[in-house]
Amino acid sequence: MANELDWHRNKSGFAALLGPPLGWFLLFFAVPMAVVWAYSFGTNSGIADIEISGTFANYARALEPLYLGILGKSLAFAALATLICLIVAFPVALAISFAPPQLKTWLLIGVMLPFWTNLLIRTYALIAILRDEGLLNMALTSAFGWAGVGPLAIMNSNMAVMIGLVYVHLPFMVLPLYAALDRLDRSLIEAALDLGAGHVRAIFTIVVPLAVPGILSGLLLTFIPVLGSYLAPDLLGGPDSQMIANVIERQFKRANDWPFGAALAFLLMYLTLFGIAAQAMMQRKRPVD
Repeated sequence: MANELDWHRNKSGFAALLGPPLGWFLLFFAVPMAVVWAYSFGTNSGIADIEISGTFANYARALEPLYLGILGKSLAFAALATLICLIVAFPVALAISFAPPQLKTWLLIGVMLPFWTNLLIRTYALIAILRDEGLLNMALTSAFGWAGVGPLAIMNSNMAVMIGLVYVHLPFMVLPLYAALDRLDRSLIEAALDLGAGHVRAIFTIVVPLAVPGILSGLLLTFIPVLGSYLAPDLLGGPDSQMIANVIERQFKRANDWPFGAALAFLLMYLTLFGIAAQAMMQRKRPVD
């Protein structure tokens, strides 16, 4: 009976369970991605026709200074937004992990609550807050109007884009940090405090090193979606705030240059795979001497 339940010996049952999700993955992910990847080596031969010619011209064009500059700016935006998310999320995750069990559940729900609302609606809500006649400027004018503080020009700027990126992607940093911090051995922190370390020193010498796996996961889970964001730069930013995802979107929708858009998209994917590989190497256990 045990042999029949062993999937190594009874592979038909294992294949029956694996078959549907594997077929879904191949049909709706792998095959479309392969088609788009093939497009990146093609050329437009008509209004709606793409000839797969095996050319690298699209990748060569993607490496031109104009697009490399946009890519570099997108990497800088993503790095800064990820850093801000880490700085904000770490104390939040630490507070949740040390909260009472009854309160911890509600705090986690509060972190995940934005996921229950469509991203477009959340972005328009930010517009209502950040615009010249928005809630933020109304509050500032009411509180500090006597000092001559007028409306702040936040909309259509890099600052508005950064606020939008941090607001949208902050939960991606909080949740993996909480998962790492919640598993910490509290006795180590108590021992550090008993030995004379202050709370700040205990955090940086005990908590942060032990939370490195969660920090690395949070950095990766935040950086990748931020790098591929296009809604926040499109709705909150100005002409100088466009990121590489906006360029890709225009190639597919407006310019009708699918081969070049596919090359840009896969250039972004290659960078993403490089980041995942780098994180895997950093988290790999060192061999015991």
